[in-house]
Amino acid sequence: MSHEQWESLCDGCGKCCRIQYLDETDSMLMQTDVACRLLDTDSLRCTDYENRLSKVPDCVQITPQTLKDYYWLPESCAYKTVARGEDLPSWHHLLSGDPELIHKEGHSLQGKLVSERDVHEEEIEDRIIQWIAITD
Repeated sequence: MSHEQWESLCDGCGKCCRIQYLDETDSMLMQTDVACRLLDTDSLRCTDYENRLSKVPDCVQITPQTLKDYYWLPESCAYKTVARGEDLPSWHHLLSGDPELIHKEGHSLQGKLVSERDVHEEEIEDRIIQWIAITD
C-alpha cells in the first residue's frame, strides 16, 4: 500500500484528535470532549496537517509500522480495521464515495467536541467524559 493509499484510509471521525490522558497506574484511558487546537471541529479535519507534528508535540503519525503502538485508537479506526484484514464499513468514504456519510450516520465526533483553543488548559481535565480500561 502506498503512503497516499494509507493516508486515504482516515475516515475523519475525530476520535484520535481529542485530548486524552493515560493513567498508567490504573491502565485507564481518560477521554475528554476537547479537540486538538488544530482540529476543525466542524469538518473534523486538521487545519495544518502537514505541520501538525511540529506544532502539537502529542500528535502522532500513524503508519503501518507504528499502528501497534497506538492501542488506544478506537476499534472502529479504519487503519486498525485494515490491519486486522477486515472490510471497511459501508459508511467509509472509500466505499460510499461520500465523506459526510460517517457524520450523517453518527460514527464520528462531529458536533460533540470543543476546541482546545476555547478551553483554559486547567479546565481540560474537568472535561473527561469517558474512562476506558486499557488492555493491550
